[in-house]
Amino acid sequence: MRIATETGTPVVTRGAGTGLAGGAIAGTGELVLSTLAMDAVLEISVDDEIAVVQPGITNAELNALLKPHGLWFTPDPASRAISTVGGNIATNAGGLLCAKYGVTRDSVLGLTVVLADGRLLRLGRRTIKGVTGLDLTALIIGSEGTLGVIVEATVKLKRLVTGAVVTITAEFATVDGAARAASAISSAGARPAIMELIGESAMAAITHYLGLPSTPSAQLVLQFDGSDAESSARAAAAVIDGLGGIASVSTDPAESDTLFDIRRSFHPAMAAQGNVLIEDVCVPRSALPAMFAAITEIEERFGMSIPTVAHASDGNLHPNFVYVGEQVPSEVWAAADELFLAALRLGGTLTGEHGIGILKRRWIRDELGDDQLELQRQIKAVFDPTDILNPGKAY
Repeated sequence: MRIATETGTPVVTRGAGTGLAGGAIAGTGELVLSTLAMDAVLEISVDDEIAVVQPGITNAELNALLKPHGLWFTPDPASRAISTVGGNIATNAGGLLCAKYGVTRDSVLGLTVVLADGRLLRLGRRTIKGVTGLDLTALIIGSEGTLGVIVEATVKLKRLVTGAVVTITAEFATVDGAARAASAISSAGARPAIMELIGESAMAAITHYLGLPSTPSAQLVLQFDGSDAESSARAAAAVIDGLGGIASVSTDPAESDTLFDIRRSFHPAMAAQGNVLIEDVCVPRSALPAMFAAITEIEERFGMSIPTVAHASDGNLHPNFVYVGEQVPSEVWAAADELFLAALRLGGTLTGEHGIGILKRRWIRDELGDDQLELQRQIKAVFDPTDILNPGKAY
């Protein structure tokens, strides 16, 4: 980074490259700085329930090392088998489990960061509490490589969950019914570890891809863990039955794994149909039915299918646009524009977990407004006055 500053060379930090917003793509004349070889676990403290790791280790590798200690790093993006901890931190990754166990920010206590000019900065702490100075650790998390290069992280761990795990699969005639059930379950105070909603067209694509019997229904898949798993599952099943869903309850771990493997097959199923623009918006949980209604209206108006899945317990939707050719067609961008603006009107955000990157930079002003956007750019200039860190991304 000292050499890059001296020569004015732009630097794009890259981990596993699993990001979906183009945040780690380099252009002509830009240096790609890979952190994949920095994959060591420097410390595991069972007493303090923390680990100190380098950014290139994947979620799966870290959790394999933690399991014998009875510990677990909870961030759970869909790419957890191949995505790096550094990339998770750079995008504040979420995933299936974040409504109960938090997004990546909730699991990071401290960071060691190399600034644009090569200075090494140690941020945060090892303690659970700490309010000394401004929280620069939180500022780096989700900054998409624009403020510094993460070279070490002190992460918070949890004890592995013991006891019963109960999975519910619920079929609904329409995605609206499934969305209303998801909102009702959350409103009733139930805390599923996972609650995934699969729309009708998404479910049809998955079953076709996996060679399973086709179904025209939308599906809600929930998992409860911990000491109250069985009672919480019964309460959720009652809500589902009361709203016209058909619920199936299982305590078989193998069956549970199969159900969530089906959900995780959504993106491969989309990719099998053509090129895919994988979107990511988030709305308040109570607005899920309204957001699905907005997607249906956009489908009808533009004459296209937008298969959608959602992390229903936190209001995070992933609408997908399948297209042919190297460039995203203009009508797809127009439909996406309508979709983003609909999410904002419902009190939501442009991105729940993928980040802004290149993909959504043109819409960021719609959410932040002029004053906040300018303030964010001023903060970027404090950390990186010559704008060599991941230029053209996020802001």
